[in-house]
Order: sequence, then structure tokens, then C-alpha cells
Amino acid sequence: MKHYDFARQFHALFEQSVARYSAGQRGLEKFFTTDEVAFLSANGLTGQHLYDYAEDRNNDGEPDGETALAIEAVRRDYFLNVQGGLALAGVLDASTLPPKTAAVRGVAWLPRLIPKARAKLRGELPPALMFCCGGDRSFFQQHDIFPAEFLSLVWRHGDDDAAIVDWVVRRSPAH
Repeated sequence: MKHYDFARQFHALFEQSVARYSAGQRGLEKFFTTDEVAFLSANGLTGQHLYDYAEDRNNDGEPDGETALAIEAVRRDYFLNVQGGLALAGVLDASTLPPKTAAVRGVAWLPRLIPKARAKLRGELPPALMFCCGGDRSFFQQHDIFPAEFLSLVWRHGDDDAAIVDWVVRRSPAH
């Protein structure tokens, strides 16, 4: 695996994915080549991540490649340096997430976003969930938080939800 070229390779694959989706290619099973899947896997990522980005980029105009790269660089760092390059076997049970309407200290969506971010870091998001989906992006926009910055925040604070909530409340122009 080449570490130095990760950003360039990821960005190229992001752009190819957006183009494939735009051209009408659908279905994760045939969306990526064997080499592309190997590249993603070696970096702790899945094709589902890029497929979701491509779908949302085409349908909603975001996220852009730089945002996707920043998010996946945090995941990659966690995968290589915390997980030792080994994927975990577990997957988050989406039914255990707080409802989309849940709020903490007046901040809606945050109780749902924190466990999603933890699952993203660990590589445990199920295919039906996306970190930086439309709901997440709305939250990030409202509270003026860069998505990769939030992912790093969750990594730094581990299981300390109160510290994460405090940071969001202090940082948010909505409060």
C-alpha cells in the first residue's frame, strides 16, 4: 500500500464514482473494480462509503471531494493507527440509534450523530447508514462544524458524550 498517494488516489476514485453514478451506473456489486475495492479495504474504507458520496453528490450537490477526503482520512487514520489495520467484525444496529428528533441541551440530531460518528470511526456503519448524509450535513451546516472535525472530536473524546455536547454547544452559532 502506498500511503503518500492516498489523497490523490481517493480523490480520483471519488471523481470516478460521481461520474459513474451520473452516467446511470447503479448497484454496489459492480460499481468498483477489484483493484478499487482492494484500495478501499486496505485503507479501512468500503465501496458503500464512496457510493453514498457519489449518490448524494449527484442528487444534492454535496459532499464535495475535499469533504469526503477529509472524513475518510480521519477514518483511515483511526483504522491504521488505532485498529492496527484490522477491520472489526461488528456492525452498528441502526435500530439502537436515538430517533432523528432526539435532542440534548436543545441540540437536535446530536444524540443520533454521536453514535453514528463512533461507528464511522470504527468502520461499523451498516450499509443503510451514511456519515455525512443529508441530515448530518444539515446539522453540520446549522452548527457551523466541518464534518471531519466532528469525527476527530468524537475520536478525541471517546465515550465522553458530555464533552462532545459541551463542545458543540460552545461552538455553535445557533446557541
